[in-house]
Amino acid sequence: MKRIYFPLFAAALFIGCQPPVDNSADEAFVKNSETVRIEIASWKSESMDYDALYAANAVVLETAFEAGDSLTLSEIKENNARMWEMFDFEMITDPLVLLPGVNTDTKKADGSVRYYGVWKVTLPATDSTEARSGELKFYESYDFNAEGKIIYQQGYGDFGGLFEYLMEDEDEDEDEKTELE
Repeated sequence: MKRIYFPLFAAALFIGCQPPVDNSADEAFVKNSETVRIEIASWKSESMDYDALYAANAVVLETAFEAGDSLTLSEIKENNARMWEMFDFEMITDPLVLLPGVNTDTKKADGSVRYYGVWKVTLPATDSTEARSGELKFYESYDFNAEGKIIYQQGYGDFGGLFEYLMEDEDEDEDEKTELE
């Protein structure tokens, strides 16, 4: 019987002496992923609870050609309102896979979230034009503060080219009207 107890005691001692596992980055990723899902869904509904999702000092990095450096939260709100006024947005990647991000210095998971997805953007029909849509492959990443609110966001995709494509017919119609006058 002593032969059985010694290996069990040794195994228990070995397991008990292991350092605790830090799951905080994984837990933050799960929580922050839900915030990202809500932020993405807000684009389709054209309604966003900025106070629930973004920190007051949040910034969005401007990545478009000849864009400024970054947008403040108030500029984000204004920009989103203009976009929603003109276009309809839909994330068509289904299921959307959110991936953990890493700290750029330590290369370890830090609770940040990123995704690769496809957005469908539609310029709605008017009395004189038909609706026009385009799809855009997009990469986006989000960093969060300790409260789980977005503090830094950046996205990469050619929205400028997509918007130009969507507005192409409208611009031509305006040019034709100007020529006729």
